[in-house]
Amino acid sequence: MALMTKGDYIASLRKLKKRVFIMGQEVENTVDHPLVRPSLNACAMTYELAQQPAYADLMLATSSLTGQKVNRFTHLHQNTADLVAKVKMQRLLGQMTGCCFQRCVGLDALNAVDSVTYEMDRALGTEYHARFRRYLAYVQAHDLVVDGAMTDAKGNRRLRPGQQADPDLFVHIVDKRLDGIVVRGAKLHQTGALNAHEIIVMPTQTLSAEDQDYAVAFALPADAAGVLMIFGRQPSDTRRLEGGQLDVGNREFGGHEAVLILDDVFVPWERVFMAGEYAFSGLLVERFAAYHRQSYGGCKSGVGDVVIGAAQSLAQYQGTDQAAHTRDKIVEMIHLNETIYAGGIACSVEGQATASGTYLVDLLLANVCKLNVTRFPYEIARLAQDIAGGLLVTLPSEKDLRHPEIGPYLEKYLRSVAQYTTEERCRMLRLLENLTLGPGAAAYLAESMHGAGSPQAQRIMLARLADLEGRMRLARRLAGIL
Repeated sequence: MALMTKGDYIASLRKLKKRVFIMGQEVENTVDHPLVRPSLNACAMTYELAQQPAYADLMLATSSLTGQKVNRFTHLHQNTADLVAKVKMQRLLGQMTGCCFQRCVGLDALNAVDSVTYEMDRALGTEYHARFRRYLAYVQAHDLVVDGAMTDAKGNRRLRPGQQADPDLFVHIVDKRLDGIVVRGAKLHQTGALNAHEIIVMPTQTLSAEDQDYAVAFALPADAAGVLMIFGRQPSDTRRLEGGQLDVGNREFGGHEAVLILDDVFVPWERVFMAGEYAFSGLLVERFAAYHRQSYGGCKSGVGDVVIGAAQSLAQYQGTDQAAHTRDKIVEMIHLNETIYAGGIACSVEGQATASGTYLVDLLLANVCKLNVTRFPYEIARLAQDIAGGLLVTLPSEKDLRHPEIGPYLEKYLRSVAQYTTEERCRMLRLLENLTLGPGAAAYLAESMHGAGSPQAQRIMLARLADLEGRMRLARRLAGIL
């Protein structure tokens, strides 16, 4: 089957029969819903760019399974060049959309499941890896969007999954049958779930023998029976329902998250990739997290490019671009943003092949990359808001700007540098508001903090991977301490 176009992708979503709830209402047509469509447009950009020869090297790859050209979001990394291309692709898409384009979690899940199932089979004599690769060949052949589902509800964080008052607070197997398994639970923060064809579910933490029913990984169609999706709120999201364009800031693109309910969902064995093998749960979590922490070096630097561009534009519109303090702030923003990108590239270049042949990023550097992401976008946003000034949060509405009586007053008094219109200034203020305070901030800031694990998760990995004993030996040798 040929690669899908943007139009093909949108048409394919219309064929799905998902159960989706948005603001208390069940919605059959999510494709055209004003709260969903911006995120669909962002995801569709991954198809649109794949059709353009100028971006083919980044957006496409040669499948290691079939030898056919596939979208890079369905590709298994075959070398460090693939890992680097992934980060560059993500930065490009961040620049093009100014938001989350939603396919990174699925890509990272596919690569993690591939290597872990291979090693699981080798150790335990199971048959998960061949099963997974047949599934992946199907995804590649049909050019599908895969939603990666890892984060459970978790309940009381002090307790293991099996100790919770409600056993469903972590996704688990409730029945094993000859033809498959039945699972129940929920996954939170599901990026782009409404725009996905497939869902791949993984455990959320390292598990023990007592919790083996929670050691489960599988794939299912996004509209499978028993799957419900509950759309998440974002700051200022109802501006999308007002009918205007200026006040939404990012007119065409956006992201979304959802709560994913699995209400006794049946999964045939052919789509099950872990079913009780708890000893490999931690490895799957670790590898997925490493890939996803690498991803943030690309997507967040891409959105950061847009934030920097908006801040520089406002400085020009307002006549502050030549001030020394403004130039210093812009340079600091660039420094922080390129440091984020450098982390993503570094962990990619230092990647190594796993036993399955799929390449894995350097774990230490991937965690350094993500730990930087938990800080630097916040400082970039703060500096951008500093440059923008107070009008960022006091600007009257689009309806006021268009009003026949008061509009001319706003046109007059909000004008700054003569060569730029008042509307240009207002549009750029709204874009920066979107990225640092509104719906865009959900992806650029809150996701930078909590996505792929909150800061403490990276600190734990750094403490584990840093080889302090080896570093002490270096110091002792140079100090003459035997």
